[in-house]
Amino acid sequence: ITGGSGSGKSSYAESYTMKLSENSKRYYIATMQVFGEEGRKKVERHREMRAGKGFFTIEQPTDVEQVIGKMCASEKEDTVALLECMSNLAANEMFSEEQPKSCNVVTEKIIQGIKELNKSVRQLVIVSNNVFEDGITYDDTTMEYIRAMGMINQELARIADKVVEVVVGIPVVVKEG
Repeated sequence: ITGGSGSGKSSYAESYTMKLSENSKRYYIATMQVFGEEGRKKVERHREMRAGKGFFTIEQPTDVEQVIGKMCASEKEDTVALLECMSNLAANEMFSEEQPKSCNVVTEKIIQGIKELNKSVRQLVIVSNNVFEDGITYDDTTMEYIRAMGMINQELARIADKVVEVVVGIPVVVKEG
C-alpha cells in the first residue's frame, strides 16, 4: 500500500489488514525511530488509530527479518502482519551507521528480510511512501535514499499479489492477482 504523505494509506492499511485477519493473529511491525516531539505525536496517533483492533505491536526499526523470532512460532501460518512503514525502515537501514549505506546494499538487505518475513506469515501488508513526485533534486545522500526507495518499491510491487495506491483517502488498485 503506497501513497503520499497524509494520503490516508495508514488508515486504509489497518482496515485492509483487519479484513484479511478476521480470525488470525495480527502483528503491527513498527519501524519508526522516534526523534523529537513531532515523531512522538505521530507514533501516538498511530497507536490510537489501532487501539482495540487486536494488533500485537513489534517495534523493529532495522533488521526486519528479526521479527520472525518475536512472533509466536505456533501461530505463524495463521498470522497477518502489517509493516508500517517501508520508508522509515529504509532510512533506518541506510543511516544506522556513521557513513550511509548505498542504495544497492539497503535494497538487497530489506528485500531479503521481507522475503523471509513473508514466508513466515499467511499475509504481509506493507505500507510505503511515494517519495518521487515533488520533482526536486536533492543532495547526493538524499537522492541515494530516494533511489533505494524506488528500487524497494518496484521489487515489492513485483512480488506482491496486490498493490494499492491511496490518493486523497481513496484506494486505487494498481495490481491485482
